[in-house]
Amino acid sequence: MKKIEAIFREEKLNDVKQALYNIGVYGMNVVEVRGHGRQGGIELIGRSGTYKVDLLPRIQMNIILSDHNLQKVIDTICEAARTGNKGDGIIFVYPVEDVIRIRTGERGKQALSYEGDIDTRKK
Repeated sequence: MKKIEAIFREEKLNDVKQALYNIGVYGMNVVEVRGHGRQGGIELIGRSGTYKVDLLPRIQMNIILSDHNLQKVIDTICEAARTGNKGDGIIFVYPVEDVIRIRTGERGKQALSYEGDIDTRKK
């Protein structure tokens, strides 16, 4: 199992979410975060002059999935989140040792399964 942590522009949330639903990814966590990458933020011009905003609003989406679905989900997120401009975002991938569904005690792949999800759809 893998964990995808994707950080991207706020305005792309609905596009990314819909693209993931379309391929059968239903389980995710979304957090509003602030940060910057290589560009270091943006400069804005106001009435009182120029000022720098270095912590920009972003969305962090976390998804746990089966190893064999990893590349498809990464490609889907990249396609839906891409604007072609600096600051589109970044994806981190981590190994996951185990998953436990609290309500049922199910572990591993069974804890991640939902009816109609990406693992149960016909290829």
